[in-house]
Amino acid sequence: MRFGVIRFPGSCDDVDALLACRRVGEAELLWHADRDLRGVDAVVVPGGFSYGDYLRAGAIARFAPVMAQVAEFARAGGIVLGICNGFQVLCEAGLLPGALLPNTSLRFVFRQVALEVASTDSPFTCGCEIGRRLSIPVKHTTGRFYAPADQLRALHAEDRILLRYAPGHNPNGSLDDIAGVCNEGRNVFGLMPHPEHAVDPLTGSVDGLAIFESIRAHVAGRALV
Repeated sequence: MRFGVIRFPGSCDDVDALLACRRVGEAELLWHADRDLRGVDAVVVPGGFSYGDYLRAGAIARFAPVMAQVAEFARAGGIVLGICNGFQVLCEAGLLPGALLPNTSLRFVFRQVALEVASTDSPFTCGCEIGRRLSIPVKHTTGRFYAPADQLRALHAEDRILLRYAPGHNPNGSLDDIAGVCNEGRNVFGLMPHPEHAVDPLTGSVDGLAIFESIRAHVAGRALV
């Protein structure tokens, strides 16, 4: 199992994501100007402030050369995980529905939140149980998930909301307490919380490992078919 973690100018969580991936497999950094994903099994678009969040969060990173390869990889069924700014980038690139808007508080939020697994029908949550609670931190100013009514209905009907904020834990005003969604093919997933910051007992939680371990199990199972 080999992960590729993209580094954009302004990424600040790429090393943490790299180390989290290395707890369950091999991992290497991919540069934003790369045009080759080097045969990785899964791509992680990490958190941070790609290109300084100029224009709007993720808007410039969407045009980085590596993203053309990520889009092609995703279309072929490759596993893509977007965390925080990575979620914003994937929405800007059209690989995920909806958009991330400023928090209703108009303030930066940084706290531990409780999430609930809403669907296990994905490579990212297949190792979990419905309703399982995960303690994972959030840190963002632009994390309020929004989707037009037709997209929101499709997300519900197609079971594509994988994670929700537990009651009372929605930090940003996201519609329907949505913390993470996947694409129609279920191989691209974006979430605002940071699972890479919850993989070591020293942080108070290792619940983030559930997502990385699920990816590993899915890829291993696929390789056996």
